[in-house]
Amino acid sequence: MYGTCRGAYAEYARVRQDKLAPIPTGLSFEQAAVAPYACFAALQALRDHGKVQPDQQVLVVGASGAVGTFAVQLAKAFGAEVTGVCSGPKADLVRSLGADHVIDYTGQGFAGGDRKFDLVIDIGGGNPVSRLRRTLTPRGRLVIVGGEGDRWTGVHRQLWASLMSLFVRQKLGTFIVKENARDLQFLNELIEAGKVKPVIDRTYPLDAAPDAVRYLESGRATGRIALVV
Repeated sequence: MYGTCRGAYAEYARVRQDKLAPIPTGLSFEQAAVAPYACFAALQALRDHGKVQPDQQVLVVGASGAVGTFAVQLAKAFGAEVTGVCSGPKADLVRSLGADHVIDYTGQGFAGGDRKFDLVIDIGGGNPVSRLRRTLTPRGRLVIVGGEGDRWTGVHRQLWASLMSLFVRQKLGTFIVKENARDLQFLNELIEAGKVKPVIDRTYPLDAAPDAVRYLESGRATGRIALVV
């Protein structure tokens, strides 16, 4: 079984049954460990809040990160044409996950051009809502995943997007991730069909968890980081 819980940096953890699902065939324990939360965030951003449809143009900002690597693969599984935004050295990885186009944010911008997107999934953070809106079609959707910064100011973009959405035709906003077994079962089907795979950057022994967190916070990680016992 695999799933999510609080306080998982441990040899043993208590998990609610409604947040567990069988590990899909062919997935290692390390891959199973890193999959659930990133999958929940990417799947719910695309399907539940982005309302992604086949043949839509989807932009994933932060495509090489934990959630972004899942978002690229899931968007392709839903039949969208996907553009990933990442740094140049990570472009090959994002292409290998199925991205039709890759934009190096260090060398060129992705806002204000002629190309417009039906859905923008912003995981990278730091992009003003006004800039993200310029990438959207007139009735496009923007979904901001996660918060940035400290406890009190880390959701200002999300709040601003939700407020602005009341006055424009575009749908702008964010959401709170819901952890549930149903979405894990959906992920299992895609993994076993070869459409989605977890991406692991590094593994660390459990007693090196502080080092793993520091590496994660450095922003250099590609995909997920696993702790092993």
